[in-house]
Amino acid sequence: MAPSAYLLTNCAACAAPLAHDAPRCVRCRSRYCDATCQQDHWRRGHKQICKKIHRGGDAERYHANKKYKEAVAVAVEKCAEDAKGQTCYICTKGVFQRTNEGLVRMCACRGTAGFAHVSCLAEQAKILVAEAVENNLDDKVYQARWDRWSTCSLCEQEYRGVVAHALGWACWKTYCDNVFGRVALNRLATSMMKDERWEEGLLVHQSQLAKLRTEFPVNQEGVIDVLNNLKECYEKLGRTDAAIATSREIYCEKGQFYGNSHRSTLLAAGKLAADLVHHRHLHEAKELLSNLYDLQKVGDDVDEFHLKELYAMTLHDFHFYGYDDYREDLRKALEILEELVETSIRVHGEDHVMTESLWDLLWQVRDEQLDWSIDDLTPETRLAYHYDGKYEYSADSEEDADTAATTTSYISETSDFENA
Repeated sequence: MAPSAYLLTNCAACAAPLAHDAPRCVRCRSRYCDATCQQDHWRRGHKQICKKIHRGGDAERYHANKKYKEAVAVAVEKCAEDAKGQTCYICTKGVFQRTNEGLVRMCACRGTAGFAHVSCLAEQAKILVAEAVENNLDDKVYQARWDRWSTCSLCEQEYRGVVAHALGWACWKTYCDNVFGRVALNRLATSMMKDERWEEGLLVHQSQLAKLRTEFPVNQEGVIDVLNNLKECYEKLGRTDAAIATSREIYCEKGQFYGNSHRSTLLAAGKLAADLVHHRHLHEAKELLSNLYDLQKVGDDVDEFHLKELYAMTLHDFHFYGYDDYREDLRKALEILEELVETSIRVHGEDHVMTESLWDLLWQVRDEQLDWSIDDLTPETRLAYHYDGKYEYSADSEEDADTAATTTSYISETSDFENA
């Protein structure tokens, strides 16, 4: 049976990237660009190892076995000091004489509990999953058994670091050529993240994405999950442009799947805009947030609130580049921030850290234009500026209105705005 997903994404001869349906060696299923690469590889030594790869389960499984052994060796070495004198709680043995495999742990177990061979953990998980499938057990039981590929059965906590990584390869090598290949690949990808193997994880996530888009195009939620993981890998590797491009894809996918006004889509828009602003792609951020800013009033929804705050900050930052309408954009930023301050006072109170932060932003934007006067402030918000940088929210009572008018008059005289 052909593997259900590919991790070997490059030509075995020239290392060029391969299409999903690239030609393969008939015997060992090694993949190539074309017949020329295959013949060249055969002459350069593949002839001597082709049968060995075939006996090892063909190219994908042979590669998985090799990576599994390497991962187990690293995990055993990491746990060697803690595992001295301990025995496996599954097979009750210490170091395997035949394979020289030592013990690992890296869960939440304490004392002498939780030590095991990776191979024992893998075999136990394999048997439990097979029983669940054979007996057609319900989804809850099946999921609990599948989780044994990543979770200790004693403390019920997930394995960490190199042990999680080794179990990820164990899972992949077990299911790489059957119907569980897709979920096994996801388990491997998750284990890469736990062990902070960003470069390797990037390749696995790219394979996941190719698999989903070619064979499960309607599974948009799965695509979005993989894209989020891809973005994290790009960020950890310092590949900013790729991370932003992936963030755009996430926003697009969520808009198609959930709709543009859905909370999840707005969250994706906010993350994309924040990335764009952080890396000074201000023009694109301004256009994105301008399209989202279509509500007449500021709601109490936290996500909408922060999108509007981000829009005001973007308008403020972008005006430094100089263009014809920059004063109008600053005025719009001022109006947005006034509304946000009013809402924050009503919802959180005057002394809340969010209110104070918004006040600082409002003051910063106001001070950018020296040819404005206090009359340029939106009168409906009734915000009065104090000498100490504080603010007062005026209610509709006559007494509060008089207080606001008095304070506004004081600031009008002492403001560093020039009168219009």
